Parts: sequence; C-alpha cells; structure tokens
Amino acid sequence: MTAAAQVSSEQAQFIGSVSGKLNGFLSAQQELMATVSPDVEPLIGSISNLVTGGKRLRALMCYWGWRGAGGPAGNPDIITAGCALELFQAAALIHDDIIDRSDTRRGGPSVHKRFSQLHDANGWALDSGRFGDAAAILTGDLCLSFSEESFTEIGPRAAAGSPARRIFNVMRAEVMAGQYLDILEEVAGPVRDRAGSVARAKSIIRYKSAKYSTEHPLALGGALAGASAGLMEGYSEFSLPLGEAFQMRDDVLGVFGDPETTGKPAGDDLREGKRTVLVGFAINQAPRVEADYLDRMLGNPLLMEEEVAEIRRIIIECGALEATESLIGELSNRAFDALERLPLEDLPLLALRRLAEAAVSRAA
Repeated sequence: MTAAAQVSSEQAQFIGSVSGKLNGFLSAQQELMATVSPDVEPLIGSISNLVTGGKRLRALMCYWGWRGAGGPAGNPDIITAGCALELFQAAALIHDDIIDRSDTRRGGPSVHKRFSQLHDANGWALDSGRFGDAAAILTGDLCLSFSEESFTEIGPRAAAGSPARRIFNVMRAEVMAGQYLDILEEVAGPVRDRAGSVARAKSIIRYKSAKYSTEHPLALGGALAGASAGLMEGYSEFSLPLGEAFQMRDDVLGVFGDPETTGKPAGDDLREGKRTVLVGFAINQAPRVEADYLDRMLGNPLLMEEEVAEIRRIIIECGALEATESLIGELSNRAFDALERLPLEDLPLLALRRLAEAAVSRAA
C-alpha cells in the first residue's frame, strides 16, 4: 500500500469511528431527552443533521496531531476528542447562523430556519422567526454542553489542569471573543478608522476562526499524545497561518463562490455585512466614491444581484481581490515551510500536507 493510500485508509477509518461515536452519543441523548418530552426531539434531530456533514477538518487536524506525536491509530481517546470537536463546531455554526441571519447551511436550511419552518408548518401562534431563533439558541447551547460532556469522557488525559484541557478551554473562550469582535466590527466598522480595517479583520479571523479551525485542534491532538514543547511550537507555526489562509479563502468564496458548490447564495457575506480582509482591502484601495458605496451596501439583506455584481467589480478593479489572494499565498507558503520543518514521520507529514492543500485551494 502506498503512503497516500495508507493516509486515505487511516483517515476513512477515523472518520467512520468519529461518526459512529457521534451517532451513539446522540442516540443516548435522544433517549434521555425523550424522558423529558417527545416534543424536544427536534433539538437532537437538528444537532444530528448538522454533525453528519462537513469536512471533519478539525477532527482530522486533531487526529494527525495525535499521530504525529506518537499516538496510536484507533485509540478511543482520540476518537472521543474528534467527537467533542465536531459537537463544538456544530454549536458554533448554529449560533453563527443566527447572528449572521443566514438561512442556509451546507445547501439546506440552517437550524433556526428549520425551527421557523416547523412553526409555520404546524400553524403555531406568535412569530415564527422569533421562535426559530430562540429554539436554535437553545439547540446550540445544548450542543455546546454535549461537547463538554464528550471531551470530559476522555478521562485523565483531559482532566482539569492537563495541557489538553487548557487548550480546549482556551479554544472555546477565544471563539466567543472572536465572534464578538466580528459583530462589533459590523456595527462599528463604518464609523471607525478605515485605515485599520484590514488589521481588525485579521484579528477577527485569527480568534473567531483560524485558531479553532486548525491551530487548537492540532495542538489538542498533540497534547493528548504527550507531545514535547518543541513539537507543539512547530505545530503552531504551521497551523496558525494555515487557519488564517483557510478563513480568507472562505471569505473570498463568500463573495465570489458558486452557490451550487458553496451551498450558500451568491454574495451572502455582503448581505450579512461581513467586514473581512477582502472588504478591508477594498475600502482602503477603492476610489472614495466607490468605497463609500461599499460601506453603504454592506449589511443590506435586500442586496440585488446587480448590486452584488457592482461590489464584485469594485473589489476586483481596486485590486482588493488580488491583494487578498496574495496574502493567502504568503500565509500558505509560511504554513508549508513550517510543515517541512516538523520532525514528523512520513505518514502524518503527508496527511497534514494533504489537509493543508485542500484547505487553501478549495472551492466550497
């Protein structure tokens, strides 16, 4: 078997194990919730629907961090850690979609939209949108508690005061702080210094997404396997720029991606008012009249296709797209250079290289 085939086989086994663990965990939770009331079934159903999809990037980063530090394949602790990360990711997505007023997720209705549709289908009283948001907030909170419960199940490796526990705790706190910075910039960005927009967007990317997408999962796997301080430092030098490049690619797709591939309407990030690095470059580099237009249009949920097309034109012609692509390239090069310096065996090195290539060159 070639090294590439071995990586694919090992990843498939791990993903299958994580999926099985998630199904078993959520089935047990469903039985417990059924003792409360059959009416709460949609809470677990929404979580189950969300964790069955996705790229499993965070779980895989955790797994190869574990393997790179000498952890054995098939160990139940790393499978449980992958399960906890997937549940945390689901909780973050549920809350993020409410905050962004995003009605779609992975080509289907987002969780708050599903609850709103449930309200409408049953002809219930009061406002369906408010019910949908409230039910989704509770679902996200429940999913977050499930993530903690799952991580605690690991046992001594994840006990209070352990390196893995510290990483898991910091990861969750930073995501919340980064999310706040994101919504703050949406409302404060229009009246703040435009010259600082790119720097603020980079900070948001780092704490809202990059660290919990790549850096913390990789470090978590390493910590669970008892990685040395030197290896953990090398992991960070590789994974942090990779996570930032990954999120910037996501931001480019949020404006220029194909809806058939991304599963979200074209220009949705513009309607949500996302002040990304891409937008920051445009506001700084576009002629004043066009920058003012972009400022006015951002966050308008009723943006028409022709207005989205005009914003795209501004972004391209002022050089913002080129600047963002250049930055993605620089961050990617930093990540790949750091990867080559990692003292890893061939298998985890190849696996991490393939994950990194997929992260920065994806179309969805």
